[in-house]
Amino acid sequence: MIWLMLLTLVVVFIVGFRVLNSQVRRASRALTRRLNIDPVWVESLIALMGHPAGDEFVAYLARDNEAHLSNAATVLMIYQLFLVDESEESLMFWRGILRKARLPTEISSEHLRLALVFLRELEPDAQEMHAFRLRYNSRFANVADTGAGEASNVYSIHSHTRLH
Repeated sequence: MIWLMLLTLVVVFIVGFRVLNSQVRRASRALTRRLNIDPVWVESLIALMGHPAGDEFVAYLARDNEAHLSNAATVLMIYQLFLVDESEESLMFWRGILRKARLPTEISSEHLRLALVFLRELEPDAQEMHAFRLRYNSRFANVADTGAGEASNVYSIHSHTRLH
């Protein structure tokens, strides 16, 4: 009889946990599927945002809009690069994640404002974050310029003169 009560208690806790966290898991799943990453990246971000900001981030993701997913992915990248690890390997990893997902890799001032709103519990410094944005964008501006230049193997048919 005791094992039946314990089993019932466990089932109630599991069902309650799933019901209470279903929106967070759904929002996390939407972003992790889009970026093709492990859910732990998004779930840790939501957990560290704090309760009110985390709820706002989940509601932002729940709108299921491509622009919101793109902005949320950039907020995740800003969090990972600015607050967690700004190493060269991390920069290349997160930029590669966004490129594979065919999302913009440049960080705009709007992205910074959105990140400051969602990460307000962590109290990031706005000037330092702006300096990070400038470093990041200038670091990869040269890559974007040379990527379309000599290193490209795509040629326009109309760019060459006729030799015949």
